[in-house]
Amino acid sequence: MATDLHELLRSLRVWAPEATELRPFDPASAPGTPLALFTEWFAEAVAAGEREPHTMTLATTDEDGLPDARIVMLHGADADGWSFGTHATSRKGRQLAARRYAALTFYWPALGRQVRIRGPVAVAPAGAAQADLHARSTGALAAALTGRQSEPLTSLEELAHTSEAAWRHAQENPTAESGTWTLYHVHPDEVEFFQGDPQRRHVRLSYRRHEDGWTRGLLWP
Repeated sequence: MATDLHELLRSLRVWAPEATELRPFDPASAPGTPLALFTEWFAEAVAAGEREPHTMTLATTDEDGLPDARIVMLHGADADGWSFGTHATSRKGRQLAARRYAALTFYWPALGRQVRIRGPVAVAPAGAAQADLHARSTGALAAALTGRQSEPLTSLEELAHTSEAAWRHAQENPTAESGTWTLYHVHPDEVEFFQGDPQRRHVRLSYRRHEDGWTRGLLWP
């Protein structure tokens, strides 16, 4: 097995035909709002066999304006925005408290598609955050009850001990609340849809929010 990084990189292909279907995309036929197109593309990603189409990159900035990014799960998308959950005391929670603006990126390689979203971030009411948490799995609740996200960890044994107690609590009390668990909504100013093309004539359609609705425009690939 090759272990040289440069050799491995040279051996890889992007959008191999046996794994990726690059579909034609006519931006003139796109719906008038980005949420409608996102819903269509998300359903097509699921149908195409994407294993985790609801994973997305969340990018934030800290108090000094330095960027940070990580993978999180999409919890929903509606008139309130694209939603995700985390602890208010986590690194991303603290960054969002300092600067309530974020960017999201979805990548669906089975279709050669990306969706990029950025805009201000709002905090949902506490009741909505707890309802969202309780609608998820026991494991999600246990992880939320474990808490202390982004804090220094002494050992994996400490993590195992705390996590086991949180799992027991979640199983015995499925409506237990996590005081720091927070639901965030990214209310987009801009949403971009990228469709890959085999001739590298990629289609990029950008929606921009204005007072009276959305305008659409194409971008050079």
